[in-house]
Amino acid sequence: MWHRRQRKSRASTLVPSPSTPLILSPSAPLILSLSKDERSLRMYLSKDERSLRMYVSKDEPGARGSTGSPRAASGARGSTGSPRAVSGVVISVAALLIATAPGAQQLSPSADAAFSSFFLARTAREAAAASDRIVASEVGFDEAFLRLRQGRVYPRDVARGVVQESYRSETGEYFYTLDVPESYDPARKYQVRVQLHGGVGRMEANTPPRPGSNSRLPGVEQIYVMPYAWRDAPWWTGRQVDNLRAILDLVKRTYNVDENRVVVSGVSDGGTGAYYTAMRETTPFASFLPLNGFILVLKNETSEADGDLFPNNLLNKPLFIVNGGRDPMYPTSVVDPYVEHLKSDGVDLVYRPQPTAAHDTSWWPEIKDSFERFVADHPRVPLPDALSWESGPPNIPSRAHWMVIDRLGAGRPDEPPLPDVNRMPTPPVLDFGIRESGTRINRVVKGSNAEQIGLRSGDVVLTINNQPASPGTDVADLLRGYPSGRPLLFTVTRGRESVRLAGRYAPTVLPGESDAMFPRQRESGRIDLIRTGNRVDARSRGVAAFTLLLSPDQFDLNRAVTVVVNGRTVFDGIVQRDTRTLLKWAARDNDRTMLFAAELQIALPQ
Repeated sequence: MWHRRQRKSRASTLVPSPSTPLILSPSAPLILSLSKDERSLRMYLSKDERSLRMYVSKDEPGARGSTGSPRAASGARGSTGSPRAVSGVVISVAALLIATAPGAQQLSPSADAAFSSFFLARTAREAAAASDRIVASEVGFDEAFLRLRQGRVYPRDVARGVVQESYRSETGEYFYTLDVPESYDPARKYQVRVQLHGGVGRMEANTPPRPGSNSRLPGVEQIYVMPYAWRDAPWWTGRQVDNLRAILDLVKRTYNVDENRVVVSGVSDGGTGAYYTAMRETTPFASFLPLNGFILVLKNETSEADGDLFPNNLLNKPLFIVNGGRDPMYPTSVVDPYVEHLKSDGVDLVYRPQPTAAHDTSWWPEIKDSFERFVADHPRVPLPDALSWESGPPNIPSRAHWMVIDRLGAGRPDEPPLPDVNRMPTPPVLDFGIRESGTRINRVVKGSNAEQIGLRSGDVVLTINNQPASPGTDVADLLRGYPSGRPLLFTVTRGRESVRLAGRYAPTVLPGESDAMFPRQRESGRIDLIRTGNRVDARSRGVAAFTLLLSPDQFDLNRAVTVVVNGRTVFDGIVQRDTRTLLKWAARDNDRTMLFAAELQIALPQ
């Protein structure tokens, strides 16, 4: 803590004090007195008196440029985008914000202790316990919100380089590796790449990875997180979704992570796992970058995908996809139609096929810059105005950012049809107009090409264009590959006669039927919503109840909130801010950019 030492000037100098809380006046600037070789900093309140800005003091060398305008000193960025560090003083800006806010009151020692416990918590459960103590201290909503927005002060003495870690949960021990920049600065926020390894089926047991075995594709300066999967816990299970969530939470409690620049990538099985994660756990991640993976692997029974899969959920985040043309497992000739389908149905993706590449990453030196540029260009929007989310048992409740599907219900007749990325159209069908068994024609479709040529029910085809027709092959298969307009000459037996029939091949083109990328084993529920101001318009199918998490950063909670579902208004009223709700979700999310003031629970008539 700090206290003020009075000086003759209107400014104040801060010196450490172990017991005295900081009380500031918004009317006077504040000078932070640093070590002798440091410049002093002048702090001003912004106009709305809710945030502080630091400027180099006017009377210090180099404080102003040629225009005389102040330059930001703490958190200022140069051409490289990295902040200039200010050493010699450690101060909680959250405390400053609260102390200088209009009407702010000095927090009680119990509240200070509770917030300290909250930020020092190593798990969401510990943070939730500290939340109860914060609520019991009767801290106000605004003070709590400001402290949570500012977040913890990150320590400098943390492990750097390659770090082997593990943690225990109810389902066992999980190992992972971190690669932290040696230059890690706790005053900066860092991008994070979660890198999923391949070869899951070869990993027979849950054992610590060998040093150096978790190789990552080197990119820009960032924190690399490399979890571990094995045969009984592949990436495409709920167990691993929980694992990724837990590891990311631990990392964010130790290192200063940019919550809006956390991505998931992976190679081979890891790439397939990136697809799975995108369909199951979208909230913490900015984008997904599957490399040498294939989404349809998740359809195989041997993959044991945990629960039904919903490709429509891919609409929420962008994808960066790479596959090799000579990959013996997932060549581009197989992958291309599915990538094209996802893109045509609205999934935001970049596809970089590598025509000469096999099942390897030899292309990384050429792809690296575009890969990292994609990540930089697609930060997460923590509170998106549009969401589309679908889920089913056993993964209910299921959440996407500020919307939670709580309970499924029977579908209603008035539920609107929703377009579904899971429905993939099959190629058009050429119909010659016969229904046959081998070379025997059982029925001729009225008005068809076959009827026009003169074929009849009961005919047996002997030759087509003087080529013998194999009795074990359907006539339609024999015609497949013939171009439209090609002359045809049939020899058929009709009763005891041999008949020759001539014409041109002109089949009817029938549109292909849609086929499910992933078949449904159980019922599911889905909500598509769009926020405009304080109004939420939602379309739902198969959902009985859902919750909207309302943030002051997204909604004006001084005005009524309106929720319309399938054309009917289901809520219209004022929603109260609640400190307990704020802390509940802050403990779970551990996210300074995604804070919720209220839960709006919506039950739909069944």
